[in-house]
Amino acid sequence: MKLRYSAASPFVRKVMVVALETGLAPRIERVPTTVAPIQENPDYQREHPLIKVPALVTDEGAVLYDSRVICEYLDSLHQGPKLFPAAGEARWTALRRQALGDGLCDAAVLTRYETFLRPEEKRWEQWIDGQMRKVRGALDALEADAPNFGNGIDIGLIAIGCALGYLDFRYESEHWRSSRPKLAAWYEKFAARASMLETQPK
Repeated sequence: MKLRYSAASPFVRKVMVVALETGLAPRIERVPTTVAPIQENPDYQREHPLIKVPALVTDEGAVLYDSRVICEYLDSLHQGPKLFPAAGEARWTALRRQALGDGLCDAAVLTRYETFLRPEEKRWEQWIDGQMRKVRGALDALEADAPNFGNGIDIGLIAIGCALGYLDFRYESEHWRSSRPKLAAWYEKFAARASMLETQPK
């Protein structure tokens, strides 16, 4: 398998955490891929029409995207404990948490695009404020839910962990821990997992 890869992407990191947790990482070749909203990449667009990372080329030659699809595909390939619960409340909880973690990342990435890619005189401050309201609202919801996270791992907790890691990487000045002690305490333990340490962006 081949993974279109950017070490700075929290969505790529989520895929790699799943690959490591499931023991599939040795089967995946990482292909460094640079994408940006304002850059053309016609060669890559023929493979992935949205020109985003990650994308996974399976051993059979199919191209899968986005991170949610890739992660569930990888989870179907191993015989160990599943990261996507099969049914019932556990499944819906894990998927809801994945959606919240991914949504936090979406808002943070869009804010970064607006702040660092758009010329200063054209930046839309109300847009930035709106996206950061989403980030902070997600963090507050996660703080309320953190006592229920436990010590296990599933796709929801992986998505949340990668989202918090992205904030540490790109938004250090946000100081998200200062008013969210329960979430901070959970993340300190989760971030110490070998899969999280190996995929930490630099």
